[in-house]
Amino acid sequence: MTSFDRFLGADKYIADDALLASVNAAIALERPLLVRGEPGTGKTMLARAIAETLGKRLVGWHVKSTTSATEGLYSYDVVQRLNDSRFPEDAGRDVSDIRAYIKMGVLGQAFQADEQVVLLIDEIDKADIEFPNDLLRELDEMAFSIPELDETITARHRPITIITSNAEKELPTAFLRRCVFHYIEFPDRERIQKIVDAHLPDLNKELVEAAILRFYGLRKVDALKKKPSTSELLDWLVVLSRAGVDPEDIASRMPFIGTLIKREKDLEILAQRAKHGFGVS
Repeated sequence: MTSFDRFLGADKYIADDALLASVNAAIALERPLLVRGEPGTGKTMLARAIAETLGKRLVGWHVKSTTSATEGLYSYDVVQRLNDSRFPEDAGRDVSDIRAYIKMGVLGQAFQADEQVVLLIDEIDKADIEFPNDLLRELDEMAFSIPELDETITARHRPITIITSNAEKELPTAFLRRCVFHYIEFPDRERIQKIVDAHLPDLNKELVEAAILRFYGLRKVDALKKKPSTSELLDWLVVLSRAGVDPEDIASRMPFIGTLIKREKDLEILAQRAKHGFGVS
């Protein structure tokens, strides 16, 4: 057995033992790590932390609803080639050389890198349901074909691949079978305190304690469509600190609530609870 780089966490990324084990299992098996969890729990930041800690370049592919699998492999600019063929004197390149019109996508760049990179495929469930299926061979064999060149691009070094999902739709079984899976549980009070200390070590302790108490009170309101996330808590703390809010004010009211609550209906729910005397602590 050959040794492999192990991820042991980062100064500003507080991972529990289960997540560390999943990351290192994926690295050892050379398989993608599929990470799920509600928004704001650090799925995307995980890839960045791995890259920084292991000293590797991060290559990111941020998936949209219109993204196709082919975009991540390569693109062939046939329109530019046709234009250049009409005006060869202005082209500045050999129009007969198809390679000049091939541009590598994110996966292509990761496969051709001289050193191992960390490859992030972010929010894969935003794309069409066939998108993961279209990447089965590429992620399994770490290779893809370019028919225009009659070539196969094979990864020089298998990237450490992190795939994130917000569970907006179910992913195909064949795709799941090729991944190591981890669900990031929402941090408990102890870990959220460590996260705050790592990112905002100089804040007033009483302010932090009052804000965290209020924050978890909000998350207990089941009727909320979108509960506040870890990243939003950090933003809220920054605003509270810079505005000089007294810790006691957080218990009696909720300053800068728009930093935490992002849906109008959720704000209405909280207003109704306050009107009827129901707290969120």
